Amino acid sequence: MHTVTRFLLLLLLLLLLLPAAVAAAEQQAVILMYHHFGDDEFPSTNVRLAQFEAHLEHLEKASYEVWPLARVVEHIRQRKPFPARVVAITVDDAYRSIYTQAYPRLRERGWPFTVFVASDGIDQHFQAYMDWEQMRELRANGVTFASHSASHDYLVRRHAGELETDWRARIRDDILRGQRRLTEELGETPMLFAYPFGEYDAPLAELVAELGYVAFGQHSGATGLGADTRTLPRYPMAEKFAGIADFREKVASLALPVVKVAPWDPLVSNAKTAPRLDITLGESDARLDQLRCFLAQENLKVEWVTEEPRRFRVQAAGPLPPGRSRYNCTAPSSQAGRFYWYSHPWLRGD
Repeated sequence: MHTVTRFLLLLLLLLLLLPAAVAAAEQQAVILMYHHFGDDEFPSTNVRLAQFEAHLEHLEKASYEVWPLARVVEHIRQRKPFPARVVAITVDDAYRSIYTQAYPRLRERGWPFTVFVASDGIDQHFQAYMDWEQMRELRANGVTFASHSASHDYLVRRHAGELETDWRARIRDDILRGQRRLTEELGETPMLFAYPFGEYDAPLAELVAELGYVAFGQHSGATGLGADTRTLPRYPMAEKFAGIADFREKVASLALPVVKVAPWDPLVSNAKTAPRLDITLGESDARLDQLRCFLAQENLKVEWVTEEPRRFRVQAAGPLPPGRSRYNCTAPSSQAGRFYWYSHPWLRGD
């Protein structure tokens, strides 16, 4: 075959393959968060073993890639596209069932995962938790451990009469003490941090960032390229929301391209009125005519403020409940069975 002809055929083949390669690139990964495994005493944070096994079976059969959390973070920071179907598995609090139930199942598949540890509970030998020796065993077999603070306290809350400077000093010491204990017991520890209870406000998020951490909440959604590394989302997995149909939908979800959100701070200052949230979106194939937002079971009215840029507003009809809540917004993609997802947490501390 003539050299020029061979070159043209090769070029044509590359052009035909290019759309498939581009289509395989993803703008997000999904980070999962677990606590207890097979511990019926804590249904709000437990996943039943049958549910967990169904999760792992689906990830395997659907050809998901399970990445170390640090690798996912690197792609997010560098805005480097993911291959299709990337997930990371995280577990908060270092409960003993991680060692007895989750670890054997994940080790069998050779899948990495990250455990966020609050060190005080381990140092005080609480029976519900793994001990340092068990964690060293997991560490030697590829499990990553990272900080969940030392105390697992409500870090956002100020003590009565506490000055802002005193609060900052107390929380800084708490976080660094937890990091130090992990390093002393387990060796080099990555600068990854999970907020206890998923709670943060703007001052806490800024302090955590100043200390050099990438931080994770407990609000739902896929994690998009260039996402705010002060508060990366994770899908909480617990009995009520861990059925296999819900799981399939969540791990296949897409990151709603939120360009701007106001207010960013989740701390609710007015207990009598629900906060109004303004969101500006970037380009995507989301079917925005089918955008839906919710607060628990309440269907929130979506008010489009401008078409260009794509800016909408949502607000619950009544006051938010005390404690933690979320506005969740979803919109179908042009890809069958896939949804864009964004969750904004709220914290009413009164």
